[in-house]
Amino acid sequence: MDEAQIWETIDSERTATADLLAGLTDVEWTYPSLCEGWTVREVAGHLSLANRVSVGMAFKAFVRARGSFNRMVDQTARAEARRPTAEIVANVRGAVGHHTLAPGQTLKNALMDCMVHAQDMAIPLGIERHMPIDAARVSADDLWRIGFPFHARRRLAGHRLVATDTDWSAGEGAEISGPIEALVMLLAGRTATVPRLTGITA
Repeated sequence: MDEAQIWETIDSERTATADLLAGLTDVEWTYPSLCEGWTVREVAGHLSLANRVSVGMAFKAFVRARGSFNRMVDQTARAEARRPTAEIVANVRGAVGHHTLAPGQTLKNALMDCMVHAQDMAIPLGIERHMPIDAARVSADDLWRIGFPFHARRRLAGHRLVATDTDWSAGEGAEISGPIEALVMLLAGRTATVPRLTGITA
C-alpha cells in the first residue's frame, strides 16, 4: 500500500468507528474493552485525539505523566472520555480527512492504531468487524518490526506466524496460523483472537 492508500483506509476505518460508536447504547459505552483498564469510552476517547494532538499538547501531557508514555496515553484517554458522548463521536468523525499524525507517530502506526482499537471495542461488544486484508498485512509487518510498546518478536520468539488468508509470515519455530487480522491482534498483545488461531492457546 502506498501513502494515499493507507490514508484512504484510515479515513474509512475512522468513519466506520464513528458509525459504530454512534449506534451504541449508554450501557455499551461502559463495557470493558480489550485494553486493560479501559472501557469502550476510554478507547473512543483515545481515538478521538487522532488529529488534535499538537507538539505542545503532547509535551504538556508527557510532563503531567512524569515522563511515562503509557501513563500519558492513559491520562489523556481518560480525560477525553469525560466529554459528552456526542462530542466524542464527533471528534472521532472529525478526524476523517485530516491527514496529520500525532507527534512521533508514523503513518503505519496510525493505521494499526485505528484498526486494532476498533477491534478492542467491537469484539467485547459482540460486533463483527473485519480489518481490510492489505492493511492488516501492512500492520502485521510493522508490529513485527517495531519493539516498543508491543515487543512482538520477543513475546513470540520461537514461533513462526503464518496467515491463512493472505501471503504473510514472520518468525521461526513452531507455527501459529490463522487469519491475518487475528494475527495482528496477537502481535498487538491481545489474546481475544487466539481461538481463531492454531498452534497457540490462551
